Amino acid sequence: MAIKAIVVDLDGTLLSSKKEVSERSIQALLAAHGKGIRIIVATARPPRSVKLLLPEEIRSISSYIYYNGAMIACPYTNLTYHQSLDQELSALLLDYILQDDKVDVSIEVADQWYAPREFDIDVIHAVGGMPIVLPLEQLKLLQPTKIIAAKMANYESLMNRFGEKVRILVTDRGELIQISHLQVGKELALQRLCNEFKLSLSDVIVFGDDTNDIGLFQTRGYSVAMGNAVEELKQLADEVTSTNDEDGVALVLERLLAN
Repeated sequence: MAIKAIVVDLDGTLLSSKKEVSERSIQALLAAHGKGIRIIVATARPPRSVKLLLPEEIRSISSYIYYNGAMIACPYTNLTYHQSLDQELSALLLDYILQDDKVDVSIEVADQWYAPREFDIDVIHAVGGMPIVLPLEQLKLLQPTKIIAAKMANYESLMNRFGEKVRILVTDRGELIQISHLQVGKELALQRLCNEFKLSLSDVIVFGDDTNDIGLFQTRGYSVAMGNAVEELKQLADEVTSTNDEDGVALVLERLLAN
């Protein structure tokens, strides 16, 4: 196949379980870029978190899909895109979610993190930085890029109530609920970038591991699931590679570039 763009997820895909990018993966992506192939990072993470985790060699050659597609940054064409949730709808969601006082809820607004209370150190390390703590009534006045809920036992009721109004993704083996605008998705963001680059989706290879990559796997040219991917993604994939701790991305790229 003729590859003109590579789309790679971060957590569970390019990043190891230690949240690191191996030297082998760095070299594989640099080799692809050297052949004129576009590198696109597609992640649920915000920009500040990607900056912390991704080596400069890869950051400098990449275009970005953040927040599962709610934000796009492309230095090559100066394309920028940001789709937030409606403020009134967001307020209703926050009230509904926080009926369960065990749920940890926070919101992202264009690379700024807000929460109604402080989080534990593990969450802070994963997201990057400290959230700005605001009273709930002030949070309800914002227009979130994304709402995040953890420890939510009964997310099916959330789906039933709001599933036709927003996009709700259940990721991290059911541990995390991610809520965005109804018209947000990694696959929709990829289409925008392909339009900018004047590429067909059939020219794209995508790598992923979780449910927020399903849309990409349904719209790409060639899809590769990690060995550690959820079963649903493996069933959709054209190929299943090794895990994120075994350089699964690099293994495929080395083979394809050699051919």
